[in-house]
Amino acid sequence: MHVDHLLRLDRLDLSLVWGDEALLGQEISGVTATDLEDPERFLQPGEVVLSGLVWWSPDGAPARTDRFVSALRRSGAVALLAGEETHGHVPRELVDACRRHRVALVAVPPHTSFRAVTEAVYLRQWGELNRYPTGHHALPENVRLDLDRALEGGATTGELLDRAFAHLGTPACHLLTPSGRTVARTGGTAELLTREAAEVLRDGRGTTLRVEAEGTDFDAWHLHLPEEGRVPPRVLQEMSELLGRHRRRRDRHRAARGPAAARLVEAIGAARADTERLRSALASCGLADRAAYTVVVAALEPDGNGGADGVAALTEALGHLSSVAFAVAPGAGDEATAVLAHEGGAADGATDDTAARLREVWPLIRACRPESTWRVGLSLPATTPAELNTALAQARYALAATPAAPSPPSSAPCVAGLRDLDGLALLLAGVPADVRDVYRTTVLGPLIGAGRGSGTMLLETLEAFLAHDCSWTRTAEALHIHVNTVHYRVERIESLTGRDLSRLDDRVDLYAALLCR
Repeated sequence: MHVDHLLRLDRLDLSLVWGDEALLGQEISGVTATDLEDPERFLQPGEVVLSGLVWWSPDGAPARTDRFVSALRRSGAVALLAGEETHGHVPRELVDACRRHRVALVAVPPHTSFRAVTEAVYLRQWGELNRYPTGHHALPENVRLDLDRALEGGATTGELLDRAFAHLGTPACHLLTPSGRTVARTGGTAELLTREAAEVLRDGRGTTLRVEAEGTDFDAWHLHLPEEGRVPPRVLQEMSELLGRHRRRRDRHRAARGPAAARLVEAIGAARADTERLRSALASCGLADRAAYTVVVAALEPDGNGGADGVAALTEALGHLSSVAFAVAPGAGDEATAVLAHEGGAADGATDDTAARLREVWPLIRACRPESTWRVGLSLPATTPAELNTALAQARYALAATPAAPSPPSSAPCVAGLRDLDGLALLLAGVPADVRDVYRTTVLGPLIGAGRGSGTMLLETLEAFLAHDCSWTRTAEALHIHVNTVHYRVERIESLTGRDLSRLDDRVDLYAALLCR
């Protein structure tokens, strides 16, 4: 509750004697009634002080009045509510002293009891707002009106954040996504590194409040203040609601651009490249006439939201690449597909930088939903719109070659560019999944059918043997077993599969089958 809220309560019939907008917008923490000449030791910051002015008299009034009002100022009182019953009016000396010490002064008429004022304050604070017909807001009215005008005028997120906190001295505040991306921060606030921001949200340090909007696990907004208790909870809640309105408006604008992104993804997925159609689709997304393009395909498993969460995850990941323009839309199946546009410079370097940055971001995106697998494939750079169809096929090949099972946090991220794949891996990535399944079952089926424990052991030995160039000694060292045991297991593998591991073509067959898993 603020001082100006008291003035708007008709049943109290209070009248403002002196006070500007800044003073009237101060938060009220409580009420103290006193007629002591120096009440400082009994007052708490944020209180309004009720006084019948019994201590005041015309003789010696200036000094006594100044002592009383200065005590209110030092204690942090937000307003003086002066009763008119004792003297019939509010003395001029008191008005001058309140103006000099910047303490809001409100007149309480004889027919309004101090008890009624006290109850009005505490009933509001206890949340019983429905007893009164007037609306209640924690933010001062002038601040709310300014923010509403800024919102309607299309202010940026950062501008809204600064305006919302300006009347509180602009405390340090960040608006963060779950992966640690900073959407905005108040002016003068130190920048948070991405990993540090993500850790702050997970650890619960400071004060954090989720902005109520249609966000996902990947792109929701969180207001974070490093200093606890710096902003009253109700004020923070109203700021969150304002940012929620801003977020919903921004999401509507983004949704309006969605059809253009969908048309672009559809155009690059066509069986034959239509250059004019591609140019038009790129222009609709604001990506025309760029030096190079990269196609990115991502899969979130399980998605559970018809591909929408995958699109959100990829959009959030690419949001960390501040210098790259892009368009994202659902692709084939549950895939999310993006077209990235690069400015001048070496096209190859731009694509490599994108892959490297996505590998850095990958753990942060996955941490937003640890039970999911997030895989990404990138194409080679396309220097003309006509090459985008081929680039999409390349990105899908790269995606198909990345591990399907969730990797532990210590493993390499599931982000692969076409140049990251070996020749055989690249070839297999272009083979339909059902064909790979048949080939794997045909070649490795006898090993898998050898028994749960035995089959796993033989597959592990085969992988290690091929990885160490069929060296008996190095395979034994890698598996921490005796060389004779390696000989026995390899003989068993050869017997079950009908392959001879001393022959190159048989080794390739078995290696290819392992890659198809």
